[in-house]
Amino acid sequence: MMWKGIAAAAAAMIAFAPVAAEAGRDLDQIKQRGTLRCGVQGPSNPGFGVPDSQGRWQGFNVEVCRAIAITIFNDPTKVEFVPVTTQSRFPALASGEVDVLSNNTTWTLTRDSNVNRFNFPAITFYDGQAIMVPRRLNVTSARQLNGATVCVQPGTTTELNISDFFRANNLRFTPVVIADLDEIRRAYDSGRCDVFTNDFAALAAQRTLLTRPADHVILPERLSKEPLAVTIRQGDEELTNIVAWTTFALIDAEEMGITQANVEQIAASATNPVIRRLLGVEGNMGESIGAARPDYARTIIRTFGNYGEIFERHLGTNTPLGLERGQNNIWTRGGLLYAPPAR
Repeated sequence: MMWKGIAAAAAAMIAFAPVAAEAGRDLDQIKQRGTLRCGVQGPSNPGFGVPDSQGRWQGFNVEVCRAIAITIFNDPTKVEFVPVTTQSRFPALASGEVDVLSNNTTWTLTRDSNVNRFNFPAITFYDGQAIMVPRRLNVTSARQLNGATVCVQPGTTTELNISDFFRANNLRFTPVVIADLDEIRRAYDSGRCDVFTNDFAALAAQRTLLTRPADHVILPERLSKEPLAVTIRQGDEELTNIVAWTTFALIDAEEMGITQANVEQIAASATNPVIRRLLGVEGNMGESIGAARPDYARTIIRTFGNYGEIFERHLGTNTPLGLERGQNNIWTRGGLLYAPPAR
């Protein structure tokens, strides 16, 4: 009986021991190529992804991609950024032109289950569709917009949601359908339409590029739920794990008070086993997901900071977008960000 107990315990230890992930189809191609091809919303999405004066991409979604590159290669520079539009993004991902989309793509049922079948490993930003109008219209609610002309991008959840909202409220509207985000902003700015609708954060970003940003207001209604996630093709569980646990590491770091400034000090002194596992000091969680190094999360935090630091740097109240954390705060502070246990 004693030997049976020992055998059972050994079997349990083997069953729950970290197992190194083998590269899947897409991850193997990324490694062979030596770069991650990341689709970002182009040509300009302030706060989320724009090229700077030297042509180097900067923004929230950009740093998420660079963090994934650290997990895969231990090198944040091994990323090629490919601008995609709302119409070209899914064909680009399905064809292999890009490996991941980090461009404010909403996780929906049909995108998860249609013929292309994409995966959404982790939500990086919680948003909702909103409506922006000129202040001169003296509109305080979207329900006052009967008969309005609405600038909207085709082939998006935005287009479907605005139609649902007007129909549900017995309102009429005339759509002005324009694919290019810069062109649609210019059309709205020039007065071709009364309304510009998009996700709230996207509207806040585009408002900064208007001729007179202060002359425009985003109405209080949220027309939808928009869980925005990094998107990949289905069929590669290893890449799914890498994208998911890269995101979760950023969230966990903020919850645990680990920052860009203190990560090395905490790694050297922490006695909490949860923190030690996250930072690669104890165990080998990195091997379990196929990361380049066991301390991949520590490298990410040392390079970019935690989720909150990335948010505040590109989107927060001291940036032109001026976004409050709101839903995009960690769960212990009333937000929706919550990472599964890293164990």
